[in-house]
Amino acid sequence: MAEVIQTLPLEDVIGDRFGRYSKYIIQERALPDVRDGLKPVQRRILYSMFSSGNTYDKNFRKSAKTVGDVIGHLHPHGDSSVYDAMVRLSQDWKLRHLLVEMHGNNGSIDNDPPAAMRYTEAKLSQLSEQLLRDLNKGTVDFVPNYDDTQMEPMVLPARLPNLLINGSTGISAGYATDIPPHNLAEVITATLKLIDNPDMTVKQLMKYIKGPDFPTGGIIQGIDGIQKAYETGKGKVIVRAKAETETLRNGRSQIVIAEIPYEVNKGSLVKKIDELRADKKVEGIVEVRDETDRSGLRVAIELKKDVNATSILNYLYKNTDLQVAYNFNMVAISEGRPKLMGIKQIIDCYLNHQIEVVSRRTRYDLKHAEERMHIVEGLMKALSILDEVIALIRESKNKRDAKENLVATYDFTDAQAEAIVMLQLYRLTNTDIVALQEEHDALANKIKDLQYILEDHNALLDVIKNELSEIKKQFKDARLSTIEAEIAEIKIDKEVLVPSEVVMVSVTREGYIKRTSLRSFNASGKEEIGLKVDDYVLKYMEVNTQDTALVFTNKGRYLSIPVHKLPDIKWKDLGQHISQLAVIDEDEVIVDYDVVSAFDDHEAIITATRNGMIKMTTLSNYKTARHCKPLVAMKLKDDDVVISAMRTQITETEQLVTLLTHKGMSLTYPIAELPTTGIRTGGVKAINLKAEDHVVMVDLVGRQDTILIATQRGALKRISFKVLQEAKRAQRGITLLKELKKQPHRIVAAVVCREADVHYQLVSDEAVHDGQINKIHLSEQYTNGSFVVDTATFGEIKDLFISK
Repeated sequence: MAEVIQTLPLEDVIGDRFGRYSKYIIQERALPDVRDGLKPVQRRILYSMFSSGNTYDKNFRKSAKTVGDVIGHLHPHGDSSVYDAMVRLSQDWKLRHLLVEMHGNNGSIDNDPPAAMRYTEAKLSQLSEQLLRDLNKGTVDFVPNYDDTQMEPMVLPARLPNLLINGSTGISAGYATDIPPHNLAEVITATLKLIDNPDMTVKQLMKYIKGPDFPTGGIIQGIDGIQKAYETGKGKVIVRAKAETETLRNGRSQIVIAEIPYEVNKGSLVKKIDELRADKKVEGIVEVRDETDRSGLRVAIELKKDVNATSILNYLYKNTDLQVAYNFNMVAISEGRPKLMGIKQIIDCYLNHQIEVVSRRTRYDLKHAEERMHIVEGLMKALSILDEVIALIRESKNKRDAKENLVATYDFTDAQAEAIVMLQLYRLTNTDIVALQEEHDALANKIKDLQYILEDHNALLDVIKNELSEIKKQFKDARLSTIEAEIAEIKIDKEVLVPSEVVMVSVTREGYIKRTSLRSFNASGKEEIGLKVDDYVLKYMEVNTQDTALVFTNKGRYLSIPVHKLPDIKWKDLGQHISQLAVIDEDEVIVDYDVVSAFDDHEAIITATRNGMIKMTTLSNYKTARHCKPLVAMKLKDDDVVISAMRTQITETEQLVTLLTHKGMSLTYPIAELPTTGIRTGGVKAINLKAEDHVVMVDLVGRQDTILIATQRGALKRISFKVLQEAKRAQRGITLLKELKKQPHRIVAAVVCREADVHYQLVSDEAVHDGQINKIHLSEQYTNGSFVVDTATFGEIKDLFISK
């Protein structure tokens, strides 16, 4: 051979070769044909089994023999690819109606590999006979195989719409397909209706085809997604497992999964659920057991006592493959090219294929009936002159001479003469003449019917309808998947995610926050809390890990922090600064915090500012999904800052709020004076301030309470509720401190005291001179405990000073 070297640009060569390769794998490998719903390898497997007589009414045959036949004659690829395709045709969790029956281990829903092909046996299923029926009657075109040694069908006659019934999945170059399986009876019913009414809409078709019908059952949600997919070829639905709750003898309950979503690996699913239990991502699961046996799929999830099974199941739906999204992408090969098709287009393509198949079969049957009719007429003519024919044959030299004499003497055709000379002696009886006459009449009627089918299109459609109805009657079964119109919203209770545990949460003035177990708190003692120098505890509370902490800052913002997300730190350790949990300004400090179990409209937060603004907002407004991020709690003007945030019951309208200012003014009024506003508002005027005055304290006050006041001169004053006067909001108020000409007292700190024997703590700041007080803390606010430098009871109160 002469060597020919071509010089070509690399990009042209690669582009041309990849184009050829892409065309091949699109048309000849990964995508199914819209007419029979099969990929080439599947079609070759079925054809090879059919042509070798490996049918449903025969004995099983070794899979290795079938694989060898397919590779040797039709599909020159690896044996594993052929065997894998053959095994899939026999898996009842992959196909809605099996096309191959297999003896032996053919894999499992846990994705276990099947036994080697030398161990398994297979044959065609009864339904696959309907795909191959009439194959030998010229119903489809045949093409040469890969080595031109035999012919193979381009497509199967497919007497049922297999593409929709069994679905398909595949990936090729630039194309992919995902067609779900459907119920056979529903698909055939819709096809019959479409034959009668070709103008049916997709919505009308959906009266008969409710939606996909997966072999693994499950619940399909989202009828709008189904309709969109049926109209355009693309759509999305949610498929979730079917689950029931059972009660056990020990008082516990368990969730039992009986059906899982299509193409979900059960083994991986069980493993994932057990990992969630082991990692404590979900609380309440005791054990996960795979109890699947030959009677059916069963996964048991045993729960702890008094656990909400619905919440656990919702969490598993959201975080495991107990619920998955199924995306329709109905691409199939139509007229030699890939097309995205809706359900009506798929059925139309199938019907056009059936019209051609039945037409070709009818012509084939008509041709053979006419040929047989011709022979029968010749035999009848020969029997009518039997003696002459016998004499003529006896006088002939040989068979060929006898045939020529019959044609020349009695005007028989070659075919008739061949049939006469091959006639057996027993056929020369009177009874055979009657049989020939009966056969002649039957053939005449058959030819008439076949001609009518070919001449009348409606008669041809009736044939298709009758055959489809017979298949439906023989193979129909009930739906396995349930259709639900709407996609259910998944609501997960936080009790499922977070273990219920009572802990201590503390916050300091410097902004250090921590969560501490009761064990650490009780072991250390409340006075041994870890603090920085000059820092003090703002508040500590006994709360639940399922609660949410609301932390308010002086800049009118708040942080919503789930308690379980707070750092778990020992009581003696310092804690974590709030800036490590959320991004806040350098000069932003914590004013107060509270812990909420439920955000409802029965409670509210009252916030007040230094410049005399106040607002009340219901607790439900503070609920947010943006945890650990600063959010607006109160809109502030100019250089104003929040000095107080307190929680109250809205229904208790008799509660009183009291304000004290720097210059000694006091105003008290019911909370009914405060309008309920939104979270981003600036509030209303709380008190009418004098020039250069500002609010020092805002708090709720009861009729049995007293107020402890500290001044800049280090003086303490205790005021009874009787001194206060109820008034209206935004008034000037009454004077609590006598105005002195020299060094007048100014209030720097005040607190409402709700018990007579409560301890107090006085705190000074480095910026304040010795002997001055800028903060008062009372232990009553901290569950009858306090961390103090100096303490005293009210009975011992005098003009006390505390140095730095």
